[in-house]
Amino acid sequence: MASRDFFLLISAIALFSAIFVSDAAGSVGINYGRVANNLPSPGKVVELLKSRGINKVKLYDTDATVLTALANSGITVVVALPNELLASIAVDQSTADNWVQSNITKFYPQTKIEATAVGNEVFVDPNNTTNYLVPAMKNIHASLVKSKLDSAIKISSPLAFSALQNSYPSSAGSFKQELVEHVIKPMLDFLKQTGSYLMVNAYPFFAYSANSNQISPDYDLFKDNPGVVDSGFEAQIDAVFAALSAIQ
Repeated sequence: MASRDFFLLISAIALFSAIFVSDAAGSVGINYGRVANNLPSPGKVVELLKSRGINKVKLYDTDATVLTALANSGITVVVALPNELLASIAVDQSTADNWVQSNITKFYPQTKIEATAVGNEVFVDPNNTTNYLVPAMKNIHASLVKSKLDSAIKISSPLAFSALQNSYPSSAGSFKQELVEHVIKPMLDFLKQTGSYLMVNAYPFFAYSANSNQISPDYDLFKDNPGVVDSGFEAQIDAVFAALSAIQ
């Protein structure tokens, strides 16, 4: 895949669970997580985002209060379809149609929804929903086509970085073999056909700290270290590019 139109998700400890970067657009956004106590109201969050010049936000659901607060804010939004809905969406087009009607078209275009994340880190879901992923993506896309929103709202699904078998050094990046033919290739074909992009959740500290016998903790924590020279590669995300190149 030649384009670097990826969402790069970087772990952070803050009110919001993470930062994401859209490389192609050169913009920075945040993941708006709400599993916590004493959070500000969605309206206050929108005010905070605007005051900091943040114009992109990724949600983990389609909460109506949040989507309403984001209306007419100028902030573009990625919404998410939870993993627990994948099975029903995958096997029933009418269920997909109803979900899109209730969670997308009801709020668009006042809320600038630009993408729908179908599931999140599905390959590591303990409920084993992998088989439903691509069919669910296709059904949600078909629903958007019916609503004439398919050109405005893209479909993707964030991959856990653990979908890679190898990631260090970056040039050795490869996907787990049991996922390649079964789901990675069909998903990439779908993304290509619909002009969408791949989403990747990258958590450098967690991935590298688990291999402290091979990778210096100073490398994880951005402290002084000898570094790793690897033909111009840029750590985890370039490992994903290497893995994609390996299956083309």
